Amino acid sequence: MTADASKPRIDTSRPHPARVYDYLLGGKDNYPVDQEVGRRLPEDSKRDSRLNRAFMHRAVAWAASSGIDQYLDIGTGIPTKPNLHQIVQEIEPAARIVYADNDPIVLAHAEALLISTPDGATDYIEADARRPYEILEHARGFLDFDRPIALSLIALTHFIPDEDDPYGIVRTLVDALPSGSVLVLSQGTADFQPRELVGEVTSTYNRGGISLSLRTHSEVERFFDGLDLVDPGLVTAPKWFRDTPAPAEEQSSFYVGVARVR
Repeated sequence: MTADASKPRIDTSRPHPARVYDYLLGGKDNYPVDQEVGRRLPEDSKRDSRLNRAFMHRAVAWAASSGIDQYLDIGTGIPTKPNLHQIVQEIEPAARIVYADNDPIVLAHAEALLISTPDGATDYIEADARRPYEILEHARGFLDFDRPIALSLIALTHFIPDEDDPYGIVRTLVDALPSGSVLVLSQGTADFQPRELVGEVTSTYNRGGISLSLRTHSEVERFFDGLDLVDPGLVTAPKWFRDTPAPAEEQSSFYVGVARVR
């Protein structure tokens, strides 16, 4: 770990996406400012959070079943069992995982992210996704960048506004990966919501000081430029599955996809 977990610098006066997400998932590691944002969001936000996390479980399980035993998870969020490493190490016990998040409360709970199988290993860095080179520098000391890596960006890019160049950030990360790696990404969309509801959701986050950039199908597809999307392509969260029974059909406001690095 790269910081002192005993001295987390937690700002409870401002909401944080990781803590709002924890609230929506029914967690307890959040504060009144986070709960206020969560309560103002539409009720289906809780369903969307659940469906998005279920997609992550299916996608990384597929990656592990495909033989990938290295993972870089950025925008980790507060530990909620089963965590990514628990999913993949059940399939690949020797898997190595690097987690990264910029919320000190995640660091305060990072012990839960570091309980690895005896054959595998996990690591954590407190870092901002908008500084991808910093994350890559740390990850290179823990992962072997000569072998395939799964890059996980779950519910992250919609918190990176266009002025911070989310496409450039993702491209920097993907370009560092060797051939055979995969990108696992989910991003919020307004494609299926009434305009007034979209405005309500966006303003709720904005009032809490959180930028929210919901993107269209074509805008999300840009994150996968130059990569080979794995079937079924870029779809809503419940529609992505491989080698497992189809999830129940539910409405989702997340586009999700998995793509191979050439």
